[in-house]
Amino acid sequence: MIKKVLRFLLKVFLWFLGLSIGSVILFRFVPIPFTPLMLIRCVEQKSDGKSMKMHKDWTAIENMSAAMPLAVIASEDQNFEEHFGFDLEAIRKAQAYNDRHKGKRMKGASTISQQTAKNVFLWPSRSWIRKGFEVYFTFLIELFWSKQRIMEVYLNVIEMGDGIYGTEAAAQEYFHKPAKNISVREASLIAAVLPNPRKWSPAKPTAYIQRKSGRIIHFMSRLELEDF
Repeated sequence: MIKKVLRFLLKVFLWFLGLSIGSVILFRFVPIPFTPLMLIRCVEQKSDGKSMKMHKDWTAIENMSAAMPLAVIASEDQNFEEHFGFDLEAIRKAQAYNDRHKGKRMKGASTISQQTAKNVFLWPSRSWIRKGFEVYFTFLIELFWSKQRIMEVYLNVIEMGDGIYGTEAAAQEYFHKPAKNISVREASLIAAVLPNPRKWSPAKPTAYIQRKSGRIIHFMSRLELEDF
């Protein structure tokens, strides 16, 4: 009986390994058709009695304004080009901050690679199990994808508003222009709302978002990137 269970578990593990690695390799070349979060949002819209809305338009990174990857790196992950999926220094600082501010909102240290892995392959959750899968898929995409591909996928699948996914859809929705034509200011506003894109709007920035946009532009001017 124990041997049968072990054989079954081994088969499940090998199937998972093959499917996960295969899907990561496939999506190195193929646009992501949808993500688990997109499907969850559609179900939420339906259950709330709203019409389902999913605006997305896959766009190659070469057809986006160079300001967009620069803005999200400045805002979300300034060591994106240097780390292998995990920014250990940022994790250490976040842990120290959380230790000093117990009982308050936790500060995270997820990289763009981690956020991409989570969005493409996983469900939104804060469990340790999901975090373990996030580490695994982050390692895979860093191994099989280039930094440019990770950024391209991130900028095409990230939630940027209610039913709005990716830079092209956001540029059209908020600024009525293609992603290749957005300015530094507009890119910084999009990046500024990413922590909560359904609460804030790049087209109608609050005073807080405007201040954050200014800080992002400041950091953008100081970044020297090799891959973008």
